[in-house]
Amino acid sequence: MLVTGFPAEAFGTNCYVVAAGPGEQCLIVDPGIGVLDQLEETLAQHRLHPAAVLLTHGHLDHTFSVAPVCGARGITAYVHPADLEMLADPSKGLSADLNQIFGGRLEYSEPEDVAELTDGAVLSIAGLEITVDHAPGHTGGSVLFRLPGSANEPEEICFSGDVLFAGSIGRTDLPGGDTATMMTSLRDKILPLADDTVVLPGHGPATTIGRERASNPYLRELTAAPRRGF
Repeated sequence: MLVTGFPAEAFGTNCYVVAAGPGEQCLIVDPGIGVLDQLEETLAQHRLHPAAVLLTHGHLDHTFSVAPVCGARGITAYVHPADLEMLADPSKGLSADLNQIFGGRLEYSEPEDVAELTDGAVLSIAGLEITVDHAPGHTGGSVLFRLPGSANEPEEICFSGDVLFAGSIGRTDLPGGDTATMMTSLRDKILPLADDTVVLPGHGPATTIGRERASNPYLRELTAAPRRGF
């Protein structure tokens, strides 16, 4: 499997490209602001052909380039229905202060071909099998994308978006965010993953579930909490 990525020009949002191997079809995860030139270089370097765009959630810093990427190739963008409204109007996911900064200043367009993601779905695209986990809290439609390991690289890969970072989690104070819901997603969707699962987050460096289980204060809080009931 080939997995590569780079930070966008704004907010350091990670844009990822994943394929079964060089010269194959590929998936693009979270094409944010100012990624087009570097994305084209990455595709040319590995001789890759985009088959779809996967969006971990609807925030502008993760979706800004989705329309030009999809439109230039006639491919589909996948997003959870709870975040669909942000693809049509990104301001719905921004706080008042961010809307003052970005409102009307960035030329954004909605992708023409959008497919909805559902919890537990398995997408078979570009020779890959991607499991979708709905993990709301940062936004109502935040998801994880998980890919199984291979014979040469047995560790599962999890594109965590803004659900989980190395040493932290996504903020919950923007429209659609909710702290209690985020903690439930961490407990039910993140903690059950194997320790050797490689986490590729929406911002910052890669990590593993085991590393975060041991050192991430939000996960430590959950694992230290007493169980209720029988």
